Amino acid sequence: MKFFFSSPFLLVLTICIIGCVNLVHTAPTKIGNGYSLIAIEESPDGGLIGYLKVKKKNNIYGPDIPNLQLYVKHETDNRLRIHITDADKQRWEVPYNLLPRESPPSLKQTIGQSRKGQFSLLSNQEYSGNELMFSYTSDPFSFSVKRKSNGQTLFNSSSEDSDPYSNLVFKDQYLEISTKLPKDASLYGLGENTQPHGIKIYPNDPYTLYTTDQSSINLNMDLYGSHPMYMDLRNVNGEAYAHAVLLMNSNGMDVFYRGDSLTYKVIGGVLDFYFFSGPTPLAVVDQYTQFIGRPAPMPYWSFGFHQCRWGYHNLSVIEDVIANYKKAKIPLDVIWNDDDHMDGKKDFTLHPVNYPGPKLRAFLEKIHAEGMHYIVINDPGIGVNKSYGTYQRGLANDVFIKYQGKPFLAQVWPGAVHFPDFLNPKTVEWWGDEIRRFHELAPIDGLWIDMNEVSNFCNGLCTIPEGRICPNGTGPGWICCLDCKNVTKTKWDDPPYKINASGIQAPIGYKTIATSATHYNGVREYDAHSLYGFSETIATHKGLQAIEGKRPFILTRATFVGSGHYAAHWTGDNKGTWEDLKYSISTVLNFGIFGVPMVGSDICGFYPAAPPLEELCNRWIQVGAFYPFSRDHANYYSPRQELYQWKSVTKSSRNALGMRYKLLPYLYTLSYEAHKTGAPIVRPLFFTFPNIPELYELSTQFLVGSNVMVSPVLEKAKTKVSALFPPGTWYSLFDMTQVIVTKEPHYRSLDAPLHVVNVHLYQNTILPMQRGGMLTKEARMTPFTIVVAFPLGASEGVAKGNLFLDDDELPEMKLGNGKSTYMDFHATTSNGTVKIWSEVQESKYALDKGWYIEKVTVLGLNGIGSAFDILVDGSKVEDTSKLEFETEEHKFIDKLEDGGHKKSMMLDIKGLELPIGKNFAMSWKMGI
Repeated sequence: MKFFFSSPFLLVLTICIIGCVNLVHTAPTKIGNGYSLIAIEESPDGGLIGYLKVKKKNNIYGPDIPNLQLYVKHETDNRLRIHITDADKQRWEVPYNLLPRESPPSLKQTIGQSRKGQFSLLSNQEYSGNELMFSYTSDPFSFSVKRKSNGQTLFNSSSEDSDPYSNLVFKDQYLEISTKLPKDASLYGLGENTQPHGIKIYPNDPYTLYTTDQSSINLNMDLYGSHPMYMDLRNVNGEAYAHAVLLMNSNGMDVFYRGDSLTYKVIGGVLDFYFFSGPTPLAVVDQYTQFIGRPAPMPYWSFGFHQCRWGYHNLSVIEDVIANYKKAKIPLDVIWNDDDHMDGKKDFTLHPVNYPGPKLRAFLEKIHAEGMHYIVINDPGIGVNKSYGTYQRGLANDVFIKYQGKPFLAQVWPGAVHFPDFLNPKTVEWWGDEIRRFHELAPIDGLWIDMNEVSNFCNGLCTIPEGRICPNGTGPGWICCLDCKNVTKTKWDDPPYKINASGIQAPIGYKTIATSATHYNGVREYDAHSLYGFSETIATHKGLQAIEGKRPFILTRATFVGSGHYAAHWTGDNKGTWEDLKYSISTVLNFGIFGVPMVGSDICGFYPAAPPLEELCNRWIQVGAFYPFSRDHANYYSPRQELYQWKSVTKSSRNALGMRYKLLPYLYTLSYEAHKTGAPIVRPLFFTFPNIPELYELSTQFLVGSNVMVSPVLEKAKTKVSALFPPGTWYSLFDMTQVIVTKEPHYRSLDAPLHVVNVHLYQNTILPMQRGGMLTKEARMTPFTIVVAFPLGASEGVAKGNLFLDDDELPEMKLGNGKSTYMDFHATTSNGTVKIWSEVQESKYALDKGWYIEKVTVLGLNGIGSAFDILVDGSKVEDTSKLEFETEEHKFIDKLEDGGHKKSMMLDIKGLELPIGKNFAMSWKMGI
């Protein structure tokens, strides 16, 4: 929630008024002559350890660090680490207890000998692992990383005289390193930002990483998260190769991509690179999340539809919203409160009149019995109020970030606040206790942690004014009313290099915590700033899980590398425009690559836009119904935009969300795969079809899983959509008789009336579905349908799919606990015979629940069946009298590329009662 500085002009104007920044960047193109590698040898752990010495000192952005330590190690078969730091002095790094990983060798153990000349340069300047190879040049020092299988250079830090970037630069507050890149490389990542050109990183667009409370309507600016990783996809003679590069660094940075090179300019920390070899996009994300933490397991209900609004003034409004969703017959699982439930906008409180505890608890008891859930917002700023228990206990436990020994004072929604220091173990304990206390007051089902970049309505060092109330309850709540003075005296508040913060080189302490403030153990906000939301997320996860031992649900705005291991994310404060609808797809796809697969955008837009909103809301729910996290959320000043507000949107919502609720078992199985392998729930088309370059920048369509493609309308007043179809057979999910077949990637014009979204199922897939419902609780207990999609009319074909089911309240999402079942589905058509069968792991949970398959739908058959046999756990089912067989011929939206039509059938087998949890097998002969 936020409603300030939605316009970059206002931000520029304010900064110019306070006179804090020079907006003209006059940095020289090249800085210094780099370093020389003086010594290198094998380290005790099997890596390489080296010693670098600066070649020629200069004072641009401060003095050079004269001696550097180089550490290189193949940590796994597919991961290479290259770590460069000060050889003489410990430097700030992302805390190893916050993001667990191997520690490099200590400085004294490894570097001390080299100055006595006891190290020598290795005769072999290559260091090979299973998939990747590190090589170096000594003077000036540079390194390259190559793929062993084809010799392709993935990273090359050398700088020629003609290059527009320097050799390695390493100063206290300025680090620079670059890599050459082939011009045909497709790069993705480096977020969080809103990319107007689509999912690919675009040459010469600014990429600044520094967590900032800056609305996502602002393009090419540093937004809420910091993810200094990119995936590089290259097509070599028709074959795709992907890899990823992570710079593990939490300091502010600019990343410059020129199309044939990429340069990092970082204002602190170390250069700690990790290279992930891939070679497929899915393998890259698997390797990346194996390192940073697998995505968090999500409760089943979180895949239902969510409704929120800033401005649900009292409990009766919430009750009315729920009643209207039921009346409109639109699915709704989760109702949310922004800060309206709070007493004076203070965390962990209830408004005594609008949300009184007894009435709220009775309400929650009622909706919990129905199967609904309730989530509230929580901001990190703790109101300075002597009668406020959370504040009192925080002071007593000394949990707040300090400035010169005193809690740093800021202003957010409650007025004057202090910010908890989540790097302090005592803070984590206190925070968990506050969550527990609030849960006793109101048994919430999750927490929405917002404003955690961290956001501050004021600048600098502030005090509470004497003689006037702040805030006074009039005017917008985001206007600073504390007495403040700018803090620019230290190198932490005014570093020599100005990153392009907020797109205008804003001071890095602007509208946040002063960067010279200190955390636990003297850690500077300057270094830890972009970790704030991440550290709060970890503390919140721990606190929620401790209450009842259930699987937590957390939605966080600020993210960092590894945030997906604990929480979901939404793309922040967008606007009800067609452009924002389109941008949302790229951001959602990027977060899947970042290892945060549970992600979505505010459906219909957070900020109000010029009416009419109705057509846009129709189209947005058709996209949002397929976001992993699907929520309608609106600003305090927006017109009401719940989905039932318009008859047309009601119809579109029933259609799109109706399909979502039928696909819940598929979505939940995808979340299990995400948790086990990092695979994004929603992903670009090139994840399934990596060898097709035409897909590399496609940002207007997306896949749900590997084989369900969504092709939405993203423009006003359109009733057709041009969709790119990769080669193969595609069946419409809303009418499975409709089929598209193509031998080459081709665009097709699809009918898309106002209430229609085009969703297609790819060949070779087995898709589990259920009947759907108004709640995930009821939808989950309905019988299953298994859809088998063969290539159209194929005499030889295979298909496969899977299904994961578990007790979604358990903290862990895994097999082996007695509360889960996993099924693999297989199908073949060969020699005139169709076979479909399942392989079950751990059947008890599904059998206890009584789930069964009532229908099997087979697509693409070249004839109807006879001699039908079915077995369950190896025993033949003798009585098949209840079974019904229905066939319908497939229809084509246009002619096949060979000019003809192949007659093919859709077969429905109804009346089945195949237990989920038992192995089944069915087969039949195909006739004419």
